[in-house]
Amino acid sequence: MKATGGDRLTLGVPAADSTADTLSYPPGALVILTGLPGAGKTTLLRRLYSLRGDEEQPVDRHGLTVIDSYQSRLRWAVKLAWAPKPLRTAVVWLTHMSRIFRAMRTGPVIAHNRGCAVPILYVLSWLAVSRGTRLHLLLLDTPADLAMAGQQTRGRVVPKAAFGRHIRRWGRLLGRVQEGDPAPAVTAHVLTRAQADRLKEVRFDR
Repeated sequence: MKATGGDRLTLGVPAADSTADTLSYPPGALVILTGLPGAGKTTLLRRLYSLRGDEEQPVDRHGLTVIDSYQSRLRWAVKLAWAPKPLRTAVVWLTHMSRIFRAMRTGPVIAHNRGCAVPILYVLSWLAVSRGTRLHLLLLDTPADLAMAGQQTRGRVVPKAAFGRHIRRWGRLLGRVQEGDPAPAVTAHVLTRAQADRLKEVRFDR
């Protein structure tokens, strides 16, 4: 395992101990699952943690808090049906971020990240440090065409221009991580869709 400086580690063998079907993180860690819209992040969380998909609140799984941004979307779907989309998006984002912040008071958190913007990751890293823990990234690397198909399957397609921005941001983030720089996270682990399908457990016991 090669260090790149400080406590950052190269992607080849991430700081999260891994086997073919298990990832292991320190107790209390914040793990952010990120990737393109439609990459399969929500699908992965639902499979790993037996989520129904109609939850409006974070879900506790034996002390681990599982947070999907879709939970916040459902929370406000009816109450903000009248509001313009930018306002709905802002309220959902603030709700999602506040839930992550509060959940770190009680133990480890695995949470869905709604986009690929690095500034948001710095906010999440700051939140983690303020709670006495650290941020770890779990990147779901899905080709853009499959991600688009995933959007169509779920019935929520990101506009072409916005999806293009996501693709560019994702490319920059993934490229930097693959070069061994997980900042602002302590570690970063990349999963292909096939590897995600084989993943059975994310532990917080290392």
